[in-house]
Amino acid sequence: MSALDWASSWRIARRDLLGRFRGLRLLFLCLFLGVATLAAIGSLTSAITQELSQRGQGLLGGDVEIAMTQREAGEGDKAAFRRLGRLSETIRLRAMARGERPDSAAVLTELKGVDSAYPLYGTLALQGGVYRAPLAPDRILIGPALADRLSVKPGDRLVYGTATFTIADVIADEPDRLGEGFTLGPVAIVSLDGLRRTGLIQPGSLYDSKYRLRLSPGADAQAVREDLEKRYASAGWEYKDRDRAAPGASRFIVRMGQFLSLIGLAALVIAGIGVSNGVASYLALKRPGIATFKVLGATSTDIARIYLLQIGCVALLGIACGLIVGALLPPAIVALAGDVLPVSPGFQLHPLPLVTSAAYGLLIAFLFTLPPLARARTQPAALLFRGVVDARHGIDRRSLIAMTAAGALLVALALGTARDPLFSAAVLGATAAVLLLLLGIGWGVRQLALRAPRPRRPLLRLALANLHRPGAQTAALIVALGLALTLFVTLAGIQTSLDSEIRNVVPKTAPAQFVLDIPSGEGDRFQTIVRSQAPDAQFNIVPALRGTIVAYGNQRVTDLKELPDGAWFLRGERGITYSTTLPEGSELVEGQWWAPDYAGPPLVSFDAEAARTLGIGVGDTLTVSLLGREITARIASLRKINWETMGFNYIMVFSPGTVSAAPHSLAATITMDPRQDNQVTRALLAAFPGVSVIAVGEVIEQVGAIMTQMSSAIVAAASVAILAGIAVLVGAIAASRQARSYDSVILKTLGATRWQILGGQALEYGLLAMMLALVALALGSGAAWFVIVQIFDFTWSPDWLVVLATLGGGALLTLGIGLAGSIPLLSVRPATALRQL
Repeated sequence: MSALDWASSWRIARRDLLGRFRGLRLLFLCLFLGVATLAAIGSLTSAITQELSQRGQGLLGGDVEIAMTQREAGEGDKAAFRRLGRLSETIRLRAMARGERPDSAAVLTELKGVDSAYPLYGTLALQGGVYRAPLAPDRILIGPALADRLSVKPGDRLVYGTATFTIADVIADEPDRLGEGFTLGPVAIVSLDGLRRTGLIQPGSLYDSKYRLRLSPGADAQAVREDLEKRYASAGWEYKDRDRAAPGASRFIVRMGQFLSLIGLAALVIAGIGVSNGVASYLALKRPGIATFKVLGATSTDIARIYLLQIGCVALLGIACGLIVGALLPPAIVALAGDVLPVSPGFQLHPLPLVTSAAYGLLIAFLFTLPPLARARTQPAALLFRGVVDARHGIDRRSLIAMTAAGALLVALALGTARDPLFSAAVLGATAAVLLLLLGIGWGVRQLALRAPRPRRPLLRLALANLHRPGAQTAALIVALGLALTLFVTLAGIQTSLDSEIRNVVPKTAPAQFVLDIPSGEGDRFQTIVRSQAPDAQFNIVPALRGTIVAYGNQRVTDLKELPDGAWFLRGERGITYSTTLPEGSELVEGQWWAPDYAGPPLVSFDAEAARTLGIGVGDTLTVSLLGREITARIASLRKINWETMGFNYIMVFSPGTVSAAPHSLAATITMDPRQDNQVTRALLAAFPGVSVIAVGEVIEQVGAIMTQMSSAIVAAASVAILAGIAVLVGAIAASRQARSYDSVILKTLGATRWQILGGQALEYGLLAMMLALVALALGSGAAWFVIVQIFDFTWSPDWLVVLATLGGGALLTLGIGLAGSIPLLSVRPATALRQL
């Protein structure tokens, strides 16, 4: 029966807490970091997901979309679409915009032709007013980026192909912009009649036709899409509905969500260790008071209530502050991320992630607070007074059951709220394995230090004794140092691999220009025109077609419940070509190339990595829908593609014959001095008004900027785990403060100087850091590899010199933190300290 009720326990707890809050600062910091990280991640993910869901119709431009390449739907198909709902038709292609003067600069743009029904959802906002359909055939709306690059304004004139347009206004917001996917230039909008005036749509031209449907209220968009997919299974069309308006953005969110979940779960577990160290440090400071309470008759329940109330108050304060910061962080993250995020959601509170984060914080606080609190509650007063030199770490059965229940609830919460439970389970399992490994290393180091021969040098002997003496926090220090060093290596591996990925965007052998939509049969004339402006130019000219893989082997793609991992090439249409010889940038790894005069059934050379993904090889069949016609070809060879060349790297290269008879155009790369770009572009547009010229430098700059922003966002997120790891280290040092204070006083009494005591501790931390360096290198490299390769599908190419330098710097930093925590102990006067022991 408790001698104190809750009110009396609270009065004692409050009075004691007001006097010595300092000891619980680490508890506050760890819970604040963990909860703020989880709340920010959950709120940001919910905000983006909700934004994509709410704007699904606007982003897509309809409830259902049917898309095709290099062709338009027939009148019969359009009539069938109209029976399902209101229809809007758009055609989109890359095209060069230029002024009327012959010497005007030319800019690659995304030219979109729209009908009078566009947009079905949302509003096409203009800087000068409201858009009113239909758009006149000689009028054009341009994006602000195009206006800036060509220094044009409403009323000026632009030339596309063989047509001249007057700029009617500048676009302020294009409602279906995100649903259109990645673009290589600013947008411009004309009517469908205006688009046909340009002469850019020719047999073989690369353009996308999209048919969007606005269904009647209550109609099931997913059911309509699935019915269309079955009805037109062999057409090779692409389908979307409002619930998956931007699949590329959704895939990005899934990958980033996995990474952020990894960071959040890691920060959660690391914060828990910091909580345990912080509470242990606080209760170590309170050990004399707890023992005195027990001597005066306080029961174990009284002790538990008093200190549980204290710890609970600080924990609730840390959780509350973490929730506030986590709720306010998403708008700042959106602003800093820039173009990395697919949408920019406004500020809004999302209760579910906040409640979930609070639950995580409470469970973590309870789970990791219970062991040190249980020891303080159950140990006799005499043992508490001897705690500095006779520390015992047993936990009573009741506390062990409570910890098990809290741990099970924590795992259930993590898996129940995860987007990918298997991924979260793997992360939790890997984290638990790392912690068990570090604890095992800590136990092993202590046993080795206990049995090792005593060195002759006093400082080294002192450092070795510190690892196994009574009250030594070797296991806690091993966990803290191991986590901190592992996190430093992980961050360095991620950062240097991302930097390498950005550098590899610009290969040394990259061409200066890509040229698309060259008329078939005009390859020789094209080369003559380019060489008239750049005599030393080098070319790679290939036929360019678009097709969709609809079957491989005996497997229809439409029958798959989900695509195999890494089978990105099964999503929609892909570039294909044909050739009599092995293309540049490819290496034949299996099978044989067909003869130059081959005229038999269709053959195809397939990318070796793609073949492994699908589980097919030489001799199997591949079926491609080309302009609505299915062509089945036998795989004659497998190739390794050198993607870094930035040339025409097609995963499918067909034998001439059936494929070459289809309408198509030519595409070319030009390798030349980049200073000749403008004059070559003007000459090509004068001869071929319909070609699109892509300056590789501009594309590289655009992709590099996005990659740099992404790198910064990833490193910023990972840095939270670094802060948590440092907090754990501080906690481990604080937990051993009383024992080290005792040692310091005894050594001073025996004549040791401050520098000798500090040197002994420096040697102790140095020995631990050296023993953990290889472990941290292996664990950190593995974690960084997983993030780079498995989550983001980048190339694992860290700079090992930087990684090793970061490991060394991290070791010095942790050593500095350890010694900084020891400096206040050196100023303790022996006489004063001995009177307090």
